[in-house]
Formats: sequence, structure tokens, C-alpha cells
Amino acid sequence: MTVRLRATPRVYPPGDETFGRPHLFRPVSTPKKSPPGALPTADDQPSEAPMEAVVCRQCLYEITSAAEVREIHGSHTHTFANPEGIVFEIGCYQEAWGCGYVGGASTEFTWFSGYVWRIAVCVNCHAHLGWRFSAPAGHFFHGLITSRIRSHTVAPSH
Repeated sequence: MTVRLRATPRVYPPGDETFGRPHLFRPVSTPKKSPPGALPTADDQPSEAPMEAVVCRQCLYEITSAAEVREIHGSHTHTFANPEGIVFEIGCYQEAWGCGYVGGASTEFTWFSGYVWRIAVCVNCHAHLGWRFSAPAGHFFHGLITSRIRSHTVAPSH
């Protein structure tokens, strides 16, 4: 797949942290720490049930989970063609912590009216996995190419 990058910078409305980022990958947040002497809560205990992870098909790195599945415009999956006629089937997910983003946000040929998009890649192997769609009001979701991800059951760790 050929990716064309623009040589001229674009100006996007202020207020959405995804516009105009020069970073290849987004920063990873650190987990919250309990204060010293605090008793463990149910949230601190490992889950006994296996988690259904969604992983990169190329390297098996965890991208998101089945719990992050979202319906956008009434459906989880959508099929679109880009301007060059390449057809993609995407599944919609809210968070995708295993994705990094390449390039700035673009409004060109967006598949979801009112949203800009950025290319989403696996942070481990850099395979193109889909796009992050963002609205100026702050709503966002990930459209991940269904042929480039797969489900994987993760056993609880002890």
C-alpha cells in the first residue's frame, strides 16, 4: 500500500489533542498507584476469567479487547473503499492501547462525516492496522482492518 504524505502543514481547530501532533506514537499513561498502607480493592485483584484480546495478526501484540467493541452508525463493522479503490472492512473499537499513530489528522476522504482520521499502526511491529477517527468535540474511535487483527484468549495471570 502506498501512503502519500503532505509536504504542507494543515491547520486544525484547537481543543482536540489529536490535531497537529508531531509525535509518531501517543504517550502511554502510567497506572494509578494506591497510597501506602491502602487495602487492596476488587479492582486491584487479578481477574479469574480469561480476557478476549484483539491482537495484531502479524506479531500477536495486544491491540485492544473485545470489551472495546463499539457500534458506529448502527454497526460494528463497515466496508469502505479508499480513493485508489482498495476495499477495507473495519471493526470499530473505542480504545486501542496497542496502536500508535502516523502523520497528522486529515479530513480528506473521511469515511465518517464530521471526523478526521490518522493512520493507526501496531506499536510493536508497525503494521498498518487501521485509523483513529476523531471529532472536534473530542469523541473518537478506532476503525481497525478486520483482516489485520484477530481474537486471542488471554489466560489470567497469577
